[in-house]
Amino acid sequence: MGKFKDILNASIKSKDTEEWLDMHFNRPVGLVMALAGRRLGIHPTAITAVSIVLGVAAAWMFSYTDTSHNIQGIVLLMLANFCDSADGQLARLANKKTLVGRVLDGFAGDVWFFCIYAALCVRMMWQEMPGTDVSWGLWIWVLAFIAGVLCHSPQSSLADYYRQIHLLFLKGKEGSELDTYASQRAIYDNLPRRGAFIARLFYYNYANYCKSQERRSPEFQQLMACIKAKYGDVSRMPKELRDKFLDGSRPLMKYTNILTFNVRAICIYVTCLANCPWLYMLFEISVLTIIYVYMHKRHESLCKAIRNETT
Repeated sequence: MGKFKDILNASIKSKDTEEWLDMHFNRPVGLVMALAGRRLGIHPTAITAVSIVLGVAAAWMFSYTDTSHNIQGIVLLMLANFCDSADGQLARLANKKTLVGRVLDGFAGDVWFFCIYAALCVRMMWQEMPGTDVSWGLWIWVLAFIAGVLCHSPQSSLADYYRQIHLLFLKGKEGSELDTYASQRAIYDNLPRRGAFIARLFYYNYANYCKSQERRSPEFQQLMACIKAKYGDVSRMPKELRDKFLDGSRPLMKYTNILTFNVRAICIYVTCLANCPWLYMLFEISVLTIIYVYMHKRHESLCKAIRNETT
């Protein structure tokens, strides 16, 4: 039992960036699956593939209005999330961590939610809008597009970016998975134009993903430029400045956690069981967007304040 706790603690990137539910439930279950996977010789990517299948199956269950199907959807999505935790832990245990695996891990979550939004739209198209006798029709797809593409996607990507920034200042490059557009684009540009179609497609899209994160964090980009010019990298900054950044960033981690999986999943569970999943989309558009804007403003202000002390 002590060994299990040691492995579990080692698999947690940082208590600053982990949610309570993940630390006390999802991570332990995922670690049990990861240990079993290592013993059976299962590759982490295979677990990621299973998580995608489970997430798509969960979405299918949410397209039904009855409680039985929705409970099955909840169970399937929880299993998909356990697999999502297990694949990363298995990659670390088996020393099989790769950029492709990490990106595929994030892609799996995108597939789950894309299918869930589509399933909820199919479910509600012929249902009446609250307080009216008019069915949602194509309008529910418009609502899902706003919630999923315009709100959910940028919220979750920036939340992950802020987590990786926090880990960079806390643990240095070795403890963070922060990537830059320039480095990923350089890899893409150096790939041969023939015989590397998949690799070129991967790095092209991942570089643009990094670019979208950087475009929305101008103050952080300026801060990093100042740090590079004056100190070389974050690890060579004065400890007082690094601690000051962490003191300002740490309270924002609870908002990054809200904008990732667990809160969204719980909201989907509740609204589907209550047969009002449109409320989930409104929650995404209103409450989570307010949290996103507040988190973004606070983080940019923090970066500006640290930069002013750096120059």
